Amino acid sequence: MEESEFWELVDAAREAAEGDPEEQADLLVERLLELDPETVLDFARHFESRYNRAYTWDLWGAAWVLLDGASDDAFDFFRCWLIGQGREVYEGAVHHPDSLAELLDDFDEEIDGDGEELGYAADEAYEQLTGTVAPDLGIPPAASEPEGAPLNFENERILAERYPKLWERFRD
Repeated sequence: MEESEFWELVDAAREAAEGDPEEQADLLVERLLELDPETVLDFARHFESRYNRAYTWDLWGAAWVLLDGASDDAFDFFRCWLIGQGREVYEGAVHHPDSLAELLDDFDEEIDGDGEELGYAADEAYEQLTGTVAPDLGIPPAASEPEGAPLNFENERILAERYPKLWERFRD
């Protein structure tokens, strides 16, 4: 599976789900079930590598501002949700986390920011297709700590300075 095909599947499911992450995950599973098991594993590799790439202190800080706090689990689910927003939002956020203030048209605190189910879509599809659990993907494991310099998420002044656009839009 080419990277463009990965993003096309993500985008089609998001658009059909009208932005609802749980519905997007269900639709993604349906679309993945139309593929062969090896292609589903390719999708999983694309997803996992982007998930690992988003494991940075800078992005965690942005999630903290956006979600008004983000535990380890919440940040994991946020990264899944971020991938589900498509290539433009994902790449923009990874390169410049504060750009999320401009990249996100709407943000509903009730449903946005948590894409836990998206993280399981490929595994679920693979298991339905084969009757077995997906094998190891053969990609490097995630780092044990986020990339970059740690941030003090409890210091609002630091967060407001680091993420001025997010702070203005979501915290003022």
